Amino acid sequence: MKIAVGADHAGFTLKTELSEHLRGLGHEVIDAGTNSTERTDYPIYGSRAARLVVTGEADFGLIVCGSGIGISIAANKVPGARCVVCTEPFSAQMARRHNNANMLAMGERFVGVDMAKAILDAFLEADFEGGRHEGRVELFSQIEQGKEL
Repeated sequence: MKIAVGADHAGFTLKTELSEHLRGLGHEVIDAGTNSTERTDYPIYGSRAARLVVTGEADFGLIVCGSGIGISIAANKVPGARCVVCTEPFSAQMARRHNNANMLAMGERFVGVDMAKAILDAFLEADFEGGRHEGRVELFSQIEQGKEL
């Protein structure tokens, strides 16, 4: 799979560790930046990674900032991005199964490297269940199109 990765300065170290983990699993990593711990703004990298996902250049996205929260908000501003912040594997798995999440956000200040790898693995190993969840995911698209539910 092709995975777009992005992080600000506060998530750079974890992004680097997780990128190596992804490559070790045989995935292609598309790096949307940043490439150092020099202060920068997370909306840049969250939106860059999200655009790679929604255009189909990447299958999924992984983004990291200090908390995972701000960068996920930025990603979710890109129509078609469904980004979730997770701090443990079960949420990551359920986000894929029930919400067809296509991006995962984490906070370098919230999770250690081993936990982050477990969260990422759970996210990538889970499949969207469809069925009753499909209609709900379609409602996300309707909201993005400005339709009132």
